[in-house]
Amino acid sequence: MLNLKRAAIALAITGFAAATQIPGAQAAGWAGAAVDYGTPVTTAAADRVINITADTKYVSVNNGETVQFKAGDKMFTWHFDTFPEEARFDLSKIAPAGFTAMPVRVYVASNPLYRG
Repeated sequence: MLNLKRAAIALAITGFAAATQIPGAQAAGWAGAAVDYGTPVTTAAADRVINITADTKYVSVNNGETVQFKAGDKMFTWHFDTFPEEARFDLSKIAPAGFTAMPVRVYVASNPLYRG
């Protein structure tokens, strides 16, 4: 009888310890990485083109929009999918290395399909 009680207590302690130590049970949070802003896509998927020049300080896009960015002979296309709905960040977070040397700020507005 005493061994049964000890086994039950040991099992309860082991179960509690295991349940509180599972790191994968937590949702991943916002990390400020490129994946938090959307995904690169093919050029054919672009809804519009934004030309980055020496005078460009910022660009405005909508969440859910696919935009091709051009700077001289370099270009890339990005589909914006941010959480939260509105965001702002430096273009260098999503642009390929060497895309532009100057800082350009990206302002992402909420998706117009879901605005109240």
